[in-house]
Amino acid sequence: MTSAAPPPPAPPAPGDRGPDGSGAGGPGDPWAAGGLVLGGVLMVVYGLFAVLQGIAAIAGDEVYTSFGQYSFEFDLTAWGWIHVIVGVLVVVAGLGLFTGADWARVASAIVVGLALIANFLWLPYQPFWSIIMIVTGLFVLWSVFNYRSSRPV
Repeated sequence: MTSAAPPPPAPPAPGDRGPDGSGAGGPGDPWAAGGLVLGGVLMVVYGLFAVLQGIAAIAGDEVYTSFGQYSFEFDLTAWGWIHVIVGVLVVVAGLGLFTGADWARVASAIVVGLALIANFLWLPYQPFWSIIMIVTGLFVLWSVFNYRSSRPV
């Protein structure tokens, strides 16, 4: 009687994480870990720029001009205050990402979502900058959602 060797273990499916958290999106995934740090840096820089952009809009309505008619047209002073408030929230959430806290990841996702909406609505005033910030915000969302902490739950 001969004994057959057991079959080799199946390779992990794409996106599966091992018991130690390694795999795509885990602490062993350098793209997600580096992306989270880069996302925090981008959020702090974006937030500071948004505050400055808001101050410029509040200080004088001659700084920005609109490109044609737009459905979501607001007064520039109102847009200035929106950018200042969203900018401060983005800076705080971005600084929180450096701690690795779960609340910071949730807050970052919410605040970046608000920033994406604000930048979409800001398109008539700064179209190229808005597009750059929308793409940057999408990267930040990807990094926040794909990173898995190595700390036990």
